[in-house]
Amino acid sequence: MQIKHLWHGLVGGLLLPLGMWWPGAARAAETILFNFGPLEFTIAVASLEKYAATGHIAPDFRNVASRLNAEQLADLRDLLTQKADLDPVTVAQFLYSPQGEVVLRQLGELIQTQQRVSGFYSLRSALILAAADRQTGLTALNVLDKFPVDGLRINSALAFQMVNLVSRQIEATERAIAIVESAANGVNEDELDLPYDLRIAGPLTHQKRTVQWQDFARQRTLVVDLYLPEENLRGDAPVLVISHGLGSNRQTFAYLAEHLVSYGFAVVVPEHPGSNADQLVALATGLAREITPPQELIDRPLDIRFVLDQLEQDYGDRLNLQRVGVLGQSFGAYTALALAGAEINLNKLGQACPDALYALNVSLILQCTALKVINIPALRDERVDAVIAINPLMSQIFGPAQLATIDIPVMIVAGSADTVTPALEEQIIPFTALTTSDRYLILLQRGTHFSTLGSTDDDADLPPAVLGPDPQIAQAYTRSLGLAFFGAYIANQPDYQNYLGPRYLRQISQDTMPMTVVRQLDASQLRRR
Repeated sequence: MQIKHLWHGLVGGLLLPLGMWWPGAARAAETILFNFGPLEFTIAVASLEKYAATGHIAPDFRNVASRLNAEQLADLRDLLTQKADLDPVTVAQFLYSPQGEVVLRQLGELIQTQQRVSGFYSLRSALILAAADRQTGLTALNVLDKFPVDGLRINSALAFQMVNLVSRQIEATERAIAIVESAANGVNEDELDLPYDLRIAGPLTHQKRTVQWQDFARQRTLVVDLYLPEENLRGDAPVLVISHGLGSNRQTFAYLAEHLVSYGFAVVVPEHPGSNADQLVALATGLAREITPPQELIDRPLDIRFVLDQLEQDYGDRLNLQRVGVLGQSFGAYTALALAGAEINLNKLGQACPDALYALNVSLILQCTALKVINIPALRDERVDAVIAINPLMSQIFGPAQLATIDIPVMIVAGSADTVTPALEEQIIPFTALTTSDRYLILLQRGTHFSTLGSTDDDADLPPAVLGPDPQIAQAYTRSLGLAFFGAYIANQPDYQNYLGPRYLRQISQDTMPMTVVRQLDASQLRRR
């Protein structure tokens, strides 16, 4: 489990969401060197290939295998042949981007040449060539086969440090999940009348309009989908904004926009041009150098502020723009929290980023780019009165003091199997820093970073380990949670709060992906190791 977690974090969490042919050939690594203190062992790559195919442990593999438990050995066998279907050009463009090079520098310290030189360049070549191999594809064994030197050396001290860190991370996460569940089960609720199933669409019809607005001050063109309820356009329609994640687009939460507008909300879905699906296409085709520019950390919240200004100008007689709700996922969740008043904490980032192990928490790659932003203005928008942050990245970019300044209702949604923004570090612990009286932590057991995302025209086929058990379940939860939360705090209908308690959430919870809600957590319990 610990070994597999590293592979899922790098490939499943980082490379797969980016997603031709790549020419070339390479020499293959024939041997792998391991050090255990003063002892050095050499394993033939052929022995690993045989182990992956048959489970047989060759004599040269026994010394290393004896240091792994049965679960780790089983995971290693699975890992060696687990295939990631990735476009090689996209992989290449990512690995040549500043963010990709950060990852390669760290992995290059782990996987070196026999002469103890960083494997930075060899790894980049091997990953690209393995992804381009139409027959075998991107597997760990194929990366070894494409490694352009005869042998490679594993930095055993760093490898065991990483495995131990992952093991401790998994144990701490499992303990935190148990604490969350215990806190939820300990809540005593009055018998409430809950006659409605909020997963079912409401009665109202709507219009969908797509507009294009030009922010000349920032030289930024925004395409925005407007979902407007036909029966409620006389100046009092409550407004919700949805901010998509990195590499997504306006379609990602169309299912949620259509659900919310059927209950009378006006739903606004802008596309962030520097961090949408088009940005990743530009990266893959060589038209962009980065996954997303650091300035996107600033531009995204400013996009929402600009959109709200335009709505006041063009639709002010139809919409209530004095109380706005914002929902975001991943990078969009960061955007929502910044609009809610959490300020970027450069001091915390400066302390954490030099030593961050990005393979354990790939969201740090994005968070740490804030150190490159020259000017960080105030991003709070006073019109925003409630936010839902799904899979947010916030452990380092915001500090506890910054999160404590948020004084509006907040809902944090976490997935226990999220390898991009790990639940414990990025949602559960930061949740304990919130002081607003109306705060909710929702935990989706076995939910991943992509469980709540709807289908789009640009969808790639993601493996179950990345996608999660059943996206339809997570999307149904999102419909209910969005309607109940914004119904209570934006539409000012207090009865909706009854649907945010454990009783209703247990009522709609599915065994495939159980859902838990808590209102407060003891941070000291989470810190116990």
